[in-house]
Amino acid sequence: MNLQDMVVHRDDTTTRMVDRYLMSYEGRVIAVRRHPALLLLPIVSTVAALILCAAVQIAVGFAWIWLLWLVSLGYLLWNLAAWSLQFFLVTEHRVMVIRGVLNRDIAMMPMAKVDNIELKRSYTGRALGYGEFIIESAGQKQGLRRVRFVPYPEQLYLEVSSFVFGTVDAAPD
Repeated sequence: MNLQDMVVHRDDTTTRMVDRYLMSYEGRVIAVRRHPALLLLPIVSTVAALILCAAVQIAVGFAWIWLLWLVSLGYLLWNLAAWSLQFFLVTEHRVMVIRGVLNRDIAMMPMAKVDNIELKRSYTGRALGYGEFIIESAGQKQGLRRVRFVPYPEQLYLEVSSFVFGTVDAAPD
């Protein structure tokens, strides 16, 4: 998958909600959702609750035990909704993370404040294809420091780094 597949285009209706957080002179450079591996815990807990509820129903016969599974299914659906509304966004002027279902939280750091971007990849992250960005800035503590479950981590790291720090010109012939 190349970078063009990751970059959000203006006609993408699923991410038009991101545009409302941009200033009139800003344009999106990169806008991606967090990696779906973020949903592994809710999926595993829902499947485990299903198996547990079925076992209890068979062994003891408590029909009300299925309420536990409905709660775990609600947990999965809530996390799925939250995942679908979370974006890592890079513009010409800012790096942002937008999240929240009922309340919207926007963490932002101006490009001018970014001193360093670090990419961390755990063994699980390497196996599943996600990473974590640690964005450092000079001065006070920023609202945006860690961005976890970043998809296409190497490609995004190179793209964001080259955008923030500029590209190195090729050596003259």
